Amino acid sequence: MQIHPLVTDTATLEALCARWATADFIAVDTEFMRESTYYPDLCLVQVACPDEAAAIDPKSPDLDLAPLLRLLVEEPVLKVFHAGGQDLEIIYNLTGKTPQPLFDTQIAAMALGLGEQIGYTNLVAAYANVHIDKGARFTDWARRPLNDRQLEYAIGDVTHLARIFPKMVDKLRRTGRGEWLDEEMARAGDPATYANDPEKAWERLRLPSRKADVLGRLKALARWRELEAQDKDVPRGRIVKDETLADLASSPPRSQADLAKVRGLSAAWAGNAIGARLMAAIEAAEPLSPEDMPAREPQRPGLSSEGALIADLLKLLLKIRAKEAGVAPRLIVRADDLEALAAGQRDGLDMLQGWRREIFGSDALALVEGRLGFAVAGGKLKMSRISD
Repeated sequence: MQIHPLVTDTATLEALCARWATADFIAVDTEFMRESTYYPDLCLVQVACPDEAAAIDPKSPDLDLAPLLRLLVEEPVLKVFHAGGQDLEIIYNLTGKTPQPLFDTQIAAMALGLGEQIGYTNLVAAYANVHIDKGARFTDWARRPLNDRQLEYAIGDVTHLARIFPKMVDKLRRTGRGEWLDEEMARAGDPATYANDPEKAWERLRLPSRKADVLGRLKALARWRELEAQDKDVPRGRIVKDETLADLASSPPRSQADLAKVRGLSAAWAGNAIGARLMAAIEAAEPLSPEDMPAREPQRPGLSSEGALIADLLKLLLKIRAKEAGVAPRLIVRADDLEALAAGQRDGLDMLQGWRREIFGSDALALVEGRLGFAVAGGKLKMSRISD
């Protein structure tokens, strides 16, 4: 594979993107810093196709990222990431779109028996028998110049990925598990996952109450905090912590002077501009309307003590079937659905549909209905059908 020098000008980037657009796929990774900012500070983008790879320097004054962004969100070439959530967030922030079509090797690994969140280093070791030198992983990627060791480390993230991806796809095809991943891949590529709409910021918070006035203040305060964090480009927790927002919503101060008494705020807020803006947000808040009130969690049958034991047996069955199938348990079923089945629910459970029913759901149903049990034979645990 040809490794190009660090790309620092638009003309070179345009030529590369024109070739990458015709490739079978491209592997993509980013390096960024975000410890002290609201928005990730994009420092490097690495791209590889089967024949060539390059690292691209977004901080070069001679480079415009537009050709690369068009490639990522408009061209039909398949984009391959590993645990790409933060990479996709950066691309969404820059374009308002997410890369499509998309393949995430960490998600694919769940269907190939490599666990629920396998790290890149372990994936490379498993599929390429290569052990990555982690010495440059704590690099300050915003600092220039980057040395050869840092660039070699960064470009390795996509050159290895470009070699691993075809092997993973081949195994998915041979095992017929490609369609198992459609739902997870669609969720990963959904632009709504990465949108930071200030009007919806409150929905990410733990609700301190279900009172309309409290939630109205929480919505207003979360919106205010999001806008302050975006404007100052600092993490939202640097403005106000979540628990302080909840306290302010539940017990709003009567005046700005009272902010000096609020746990989590400095006394200076009693007289400064940001304190005045916080008070303005509280004073402008209106109770949530009935149609805006968050829906209550659907009531599921509660677990009795016996039901809890059944749930434990289902978890054991899941562990056995997942191991036999060579797939991560989370890809088959989530814990709350197991408890729902143990409590008597049957409708609306994904485990009782399609491939999930085939490898687990049918046996799970048989277990809770008394048609399947555990037995020990030859020192090994096995499943035993129970006749009427």
